[in-house]
Amino acid sequence: MNIDIGSRLKQHRQQKGLSQRALARLAGVTNGLISQIEQNSISPSIASLKKILDVLSLSLADFFTGEANEALDYFYDRKRLPNLGSGDVRIFLVGAGIRHRAMSILHEVYPPGADTQMYTHAGEEGGVVTKGRIEITVAGKTRVLGPGDAYYFESRLPHRFRNAGAAPCEIISANSPPTF
Repeated sequence: MNIDIGSRLKQHRQQKGLSQRALARLAGVTNGLISQIEQNSISPSIASLKKILDVLSLSLADFFTGEANEALDYFYDRKRLPNLGSGDVRIFLVGAGIRHRAMSILHEVYPPGADTQMYTHAGEEGGVVTKGRIEITVAGKTRVLGPGDAYYFESRLPHRFRNAGAAPCEIISANSPPTF
């Protein structure tokens, strides 16, 4: 599922009556970044997009599910899961089109060398590693988890996911409220 991030951001920015410059100032990013995102000339990092969406009072899940008015469904083929990730990290959202959700369920894929850097957001999150190994740092504590290992923490704590191994890592995770 391809999502036009630039057009979607521009639409939400204009609905709030903000110029690119005003949005950039409020989000603590450069005007050039907003412009490049809206032109789809770059793919923003999760951390940058989160800063921008916080100003627009949007969660990442609501931003990516958009105004879809799909019929209620209970099952989602892989091709219907939008990729919310950036760079090589792929983060697929289950239930795209569900508005005002109480949680987000994600299928995360981290290729070798992938690194989210430190970031924070509201809520709680947890997950289970299903394949490979991932190094997770939460509030200064680091641990490498493998298949079957799990994590759960308050998302307001600085956290980071890094695949330092040679094989891809996959995680099934959830966060509530859906502030990822």
